[in-house]
Amino acid sequence: MKKKLVSIVLMTALAAGTLAGCGGQGGSGTGDSANVQTGGDAQGSSSDAAVASATDEGKIINIYSWNNEFRERVELVYPEVKETSADGTVTVLKDGTEIHWIINPNQDGVYQQKLDEALLNQASAAADDKVDIFLSETDYVNKYTDAEADVAMPLTDLGINPDTDLADQYSFTKVTASDENGVQRGSTWQCCPGLIVYRRDIAKEVFGTDDPEEIGAKVKDWDTIKATAGELKAKGYYTFASYADTFRLYGNSIDAPWVAPGETVIKVDQKIMNWINDSKEWLDAGYLDKTVKGQWNSDWNQAMGSSSKVFAFLFPAWGIDFTLKPNWDGGDGMWAVTNPPQEYNWGGSYVHACAGTDNPQHVKDIIMAVTADTDNLLKISQEKTDFTNTQSSMRKAATDDKNFSSEFLGGQNPFKYFSPVAENIVIAPLSAYDQGCVELIQNSFSDYFQGMVDFDKAKANFETAIIERYPEITEVQWPQ
Repeated sequence: MKKKLVSIVLMTALAAGTLAGCGGQGGSGTGDSANVQTGGDAQGSSSDAAVASATDEGKIINIYSWNNEFRERVELVYPEVKETSADGTVTVLKDGTEIHWIINPNQDGVYQQKLDEALLNQASAAADDKVDIFLSETDYVNKYTDAEADVAMPLTDLGINPDTDLADQYSFTKVTASDENGVQRGSTWQCCPGLIVYRRDIAKEVFGTDDPEEIGAKVKDWDTIKATAGELKAKGYYTFASYADTFRLYGNSIDAPWVAPGETVIKVDQKIMNWINDSKEWLDAGYLDKTVKGQWNSDWNQAMGSSSKVFAFLFPAWGIDFTLKPNWDGGDGMWAVTNPPQEYNWGGSYVHACAGTDNPQHVKDIIMAVTADTDNLLKISQEKTDFTNTQSSMRKAATDDKNFSSEFLGGQNPFKYFSPVAENIVIAPLSAYDQGCVELIQNSFSDYFQGMVDFDKAKANFETAIIERYPEITEVQWPQ
């Protein structure tokens, strides 16, 4: 059995040798892609291919992602951008090179499926059809940084030295983007500490104040926020929209990965069972809105509107800019942030250079501009409210109310609250199966929360769903 399972698609390709075009075995970067790029010996390394290709870049840069977030950051800070088409599918650079944005939805593994198909064809693809950059989320970054799969190039092969060029990044983001040998195979502009984002008007009505420090004291831990939830209910309000809103706080504190390296058994952590039990209790108590079933649906989006009775959401910085603001139909200044009941991280978009790219210099420049340039990262923080990935800058932003206050948050500087959470994040152990486990455990137990199935049936439904998603899984183990 392989040392580490990737996905069934990638593992099948590895067994057949069809991933050679995305690099070779063991992270060496050897394979057909080197031969394609250099026109020479197939034993050339990825770094050799990158250097050889730097003077003869392709005219099309293909970037795979699941939304427009990365494109917007590239447009904002990459100095070579000239214009983007009205439909957002093509960005033209000043040298005439075109970035083609290939976007597929993240839900239900669709993005990974489409990306995997492209990676399997990387060796035989025409130069302008090759994947050049792809993004991954924390839930499945481990799958693509795997050394044996070797689809994400080591950054050193692009001429990026993580120890010097990325020295100021938060350490847990560097670890998350590294393979099992400690080789960094991706970078991110984001650090994603999470906070409570709450309605000021509801706070004033229920608690007599919207001051972030006073509200923070009322949500400082789970026991306290549970008592606060009772106060909100008494006034006709829900604490959170959905049981899914709290999942990341529990899921980010698991003690062991869903699937251990080299194994085919899913082990459900006790922290996940705690989330199930607490969610059922909160829903039955009326602290959550029973009409909102999960996240990323119309009911959840509407719960962010001005007519909603939902007091708060648990969001990282990207959630405020990318999710809350577009769904809010009131004026600025009606929301504020404060500390969460426990420290957590939600998400992170990792940027990878695909082995086999025919645009190594462009790829390096884009990664450096968006994830390593301090001035660019500060600009992203100011204009997009992203908590970006340089420790020194974020500490400064936390004390710079003049430049980092948010009109949407009523003039509040959210970085004051994000920064201390980021300093203390310990990333949960990851596996290649995290996205499926996270999605399907929530889907399976949603019916239980709603009283449609009993507890044992929800467990059985999860077991069925997870094996359908990952046929190589042989067993699901539940804590005693």
